[in-house]
Amino acid sequence: MFLFFFFFFLALTFNSLFCFFFYLRAGKEGQVLHRSKRGWVWNQFFVIEEYTGPDPVLVGRLHSDVDSGDGNIKYILSGEGAGTIFVIDDKTGNIHATKTLDREEQAQYTLTAQAVARDTNKPLEPPSEFIVKVQDINDNPPEFLHGPYYARVPEMSNVGTSVMQVTATDADDPTYGNSARLVYSILQGQPYFSVEPQTGIIRTALPNMDREARQEYDVVIQAKDMGGHMGGLSGTTEVKITLTDVNDNPPKFPQSVYSMTVSEDKVPGEEVGRLHAKDPDLGDNGLVNYRLIDGDGITMFELSTDSETREAVVKLKKPVDFETKRSYTLKVEGSNPHVDPQFLAWGPYKDEATIKISVEDADEPPVFVAPSYTFEVEENAPEGTLVGRVHAKDTDVANNPVRYMIPRYTDVEQFFSINSEDGMITTTRPLDREAQPWHNISVSRESGDNTGELRVNIKVKDVNDNPPEFATNNEVLMCETVAPGKVIETVSAVDKDEMAHRQHFTFSLAPEVAHNHNFSLKDNRDSTASIYVLRKGFSRLTQDVYYLPIEINDNGFPAMSSTNTLTIRVCSCDSKDTILSCNVEPYVLPAGLSTGALIAILACIVILLAIVVLFVALRRQKKEPLIVFEEEDIRENIITYDDEGGGEEDTEAFDIATLQNPDGANGFLPRKDIKPELQYPIRPGIGRPAANSVDVDDFIKTRIAEADSDPTAPPYDSIQIYGYEGRGSLAGSLSSLESVTTESDLDYDYLQSWGPRFKKLADLYGTKDCSINDADDGEDS
Repeated sequence: MFLFFFFFFLALTFNSLFCFFFYLRAGKEGQVLHRSKRGWVWNQFFVIEEYTGPDPVLVGRLHSDVDSGDGNIKYILSGEGAGTIFVIDDKTGNIHATKTLDREEQAQYTLTAQAVARDTNKPLEPPSEFIVKVQDINDNPPEFLHGPYYARVPEMSNVGTSVMQVTATDADDPTYGNSARLVYSILQGQPYFSVEPQTGIIRTALPNMDREARQEYDVVIQAKDMGGHMGGLSGTTEVKITLTDVNDNPPKFPQSVYSMTVSEDKVPGEEVGRLHAKDPDLGDNGLVNYRLIDGDGITMFELSTDSETREAVVKLKKPVDFETKRSYTLKVEGSNPHVDPQFLAWGPYKDEATIKISVEDADEPPVFVAPSYTFEVEENAPEGTLVGRVHAKDTDVANNPVRYMIPRYTDVEQFFSINSEDGMITTTRPLDREAQPWHNISVSRESGDNTGELRVNIKVKDVNDNPPEFATNNEVLMCETVAPGKVIETVSAVDKDEMAHRQHFTFSLAPEVAHNHNFSLKDNRDSTASIYVLRKGFSRLTQDVYYLPIEINDNGFPAMSSTNTLTIRVCSCDSKDTILSCNVEPYVLPAGLSTGALIAILACIVILLAIVVLFVALRRQKKEPLIVFEEEDIRENIITYDDEGGGEEDTEAFDIATLQNPDGANGFLPRKDIKPELQYPIRPGIGRPAANSVDVDDFIKTRIAEADSDPTAPPYDSIQIYGYEGRGSLAGSLSSLESVTTESDLDYDYLQSWGPRFKKLADLYGTKDCSINDADDGEDS
């Protein structure tokens, strides 16, 4: 009831002030105005958020002066939340909130009220707008929206060094009460860090915090509203603070003395040993530079730093000799290159150690005087040109001689040779720089059982032996309507040889076209030349391609030049000199022919007619066919054999199948050099005698029958006929092989009576004795 009367009083007060202001305004305008009753009693209403009572909350009451209380007036409410959140009693004008309100969701609502006649719904007064504000209560705890946080602070920082600032937010109304007034405190992380209560700035609380002892800290910060008093809400966040490194630790060698050994066969540059100075700092703060500061081996050894392990690497600078000196001493210093001036008093930031190196005896191989060789030789130099000399020596007491050779795998094409005794390298053929400008070979040396290799780099020096040529060989396309004096192309040149300083190409037309009337050339003196057109009126029908020979000189020593042909093609273009076509088109003759052309055509026709008439006349006179075919006389076939045979081995002298089948001579004769793929089976009706049969006549007849029945078979088996002579033959063996190797006393004169077929045998064997006897008589005489 108190709230209702309070709202009602405020409404009357604002209504009176509004009417007074309206009266003054009307009076200033010089009009006499009569005050009319204000139809509304209105106000700005308030409602507390998060109300959880059983009944709807009364927000306020609207009342119109025209309302006499008889129920004829109806109040209507519209706007934000009307009908859902806010409801009005249409008779009394009481406004209630039916739902729990949250200021953080919406802080105020704008509504419109109007009084209308209940029976006609006719507005009795204009609508009025009013605001319902939601009053805040402390119902939201502080929140850290960006947590958890990560911060870094250098180690050894002074007390009070700012680390970072954390900020919490409270959704409550900061203008109403202490609901959003926050106070920060630290719950975890003491005594290392502290936080300012009002600002949330975290600061260091202890001096000399060492990263090497502890690097990370987990800090918990609390933000509490209501100014940190009892009953306030709170929120927390985590802050992970990392100490960053500073150079607060000097390097330190774990040992004061290091012992190392080196063999006398080690070559300069080889590693002897390693040592490391420890520095717990990180990054650049932990870098250590090493240097030799003293010792009798300071000229024989050198130090370098391994970029990965940060170790000092002791390397051999000069060869050591066991027979000359057997031990060396070095003093090494390790220091930080980056020193923080803030911590200079904590120094010095360096440490020292001693290295004792013992030299071991070894069977030393021959050593090259230089670690590598680089020689130069001119290209095209004749065979046997001296390239250079490599030299190695044996330092052992035995002092064995050194022999040199070039492994073939390093000089596959064998461009070079080396004298095995003095190491002189010479060429075996002329070299071409353009084909291979560098030759990288290896030379091996051998002394006793010790061997080794050395890299030799040979550079081929350039000689101006290649003429220049066009950089590109593209055709030049030129319009038929090109104007005289126009540049149609700018040519350039390339040379496989190396260009000397201030050397450039010069261009000129070849002598045979120097005075042509079509094109000219201008040397631009920058290794390019411009091609100009001298006349107009070019036509593709007259000539579609022009060839312009151009001489190019490289001005080298010796000077080289070449003639290159530039192809210029005449093209058809439009009015904007855009090329339309460059193809050769056929030339169309005019429709009318000249008198001379007609006479030539008629003469050709007359000559052709005369030749035809003469040919026909000769044909009728001879009455013979124009083409005579020779007729073959197939009635007689005479087969002639003009060889005598070569004995038992001669199975190819003649075709015995022809003798057995003369009818097949005029037909198909099988090839002797190809074995038939299809073998005809032997007819089962023909009997074959046994291998030991003495009936030679039956054996031969059987073979003849088989050959007659298979005309396609070549005489591969003919040797079987000559190889069988039968048992008890009176003639004995006729083998010439056996006759030569056997001393026989047989008389072969009877062969003379066997006829011409055995004449060759009679000459070979029948006259043997006579020739022998003649020879004997000669010896006797």
